[in-house]
Amino acid sequence: MSNKMKISKEMKESMMNSIKHFYATEKNEEIGDLKAMLLLDFFTDKLAPHFYNQGVSDSHAYLSEKLEDLFEIQK
Repeated sequence: MSNKMKISKEMKESMMNSIKHFYATEKNEEIGDLKAMLLLDFFTDKLAPHFYNQGVSDSHAYLSEKLEDLFEIQK
């Protein structure tokens, strides 16, 4: 099983455009497709797994709490 996140071509282009827009508006710097792609690859490879794992952990905590609520109504 591959741990590489799969992103559609359209979504990748949209994300790259968001990165380029951020650089243009926040840093007053124009960047090209290559730099935007390298940044996106870095975010997806190095940072996204941490956010994903936090989401899984938060979901587990939420569902565990709800299961406890369910067991409390047992007769």
